[in-house]
Amino acid sequence: MKAKSDKRLKLSVQYMVARENLPSRRQLRKWTLAALKRRAQITLRIVGEKEGRALNRNFLGRDYATDVLTFAYPGRPLAGDIALCAPVVRREARDHRMSLNACYAHLVVHGVLHLQGYDHHHKAEARKMEKKEARIITGLGFPDPHEHLD
Repeated sequence: MKAKSDKRLKLSVQYMVARENLPSRRQLRKWTLAALKRRAQITLRIVGEKEGRALNRNFLGRDYATDVLTFAYPGRPLAGDIALCAPVVRREARDHRMSLNACYAHLVVHGVLHLQGYDHHHKAEARKMEKKEARIITGLGFPDPHEHLD
């Protein structure tokens, strides 16, 4: 029997790169649910550098691959896509001396918060979002991701 919290989330996970050393569907679901406060339909897509760069360029006008991109769609339930660029995530984990799973967990939580309206364009918004991320991530057993950032 499925857990009650499972009913909140319809999750599709797409691995567009080799799955070696990537989080499992179960881990991704757990991290997504930890940040989710309402019913949602979400696609998590783990992409390579080429696709990550194309998505960032085509939708945000930035010609480089970035760690996470979030695309929210209007309507109920909450719906959106979150793209995670595996090579960028791997570099960030190494550069910030974080485990790969801790980095992925942080970015999944970050993306799910974006889907729910959180943002970081202004200092006050950024502080609110970072505080929420830290609470969720430490609740999952990982260190506060903002302690690792420069």
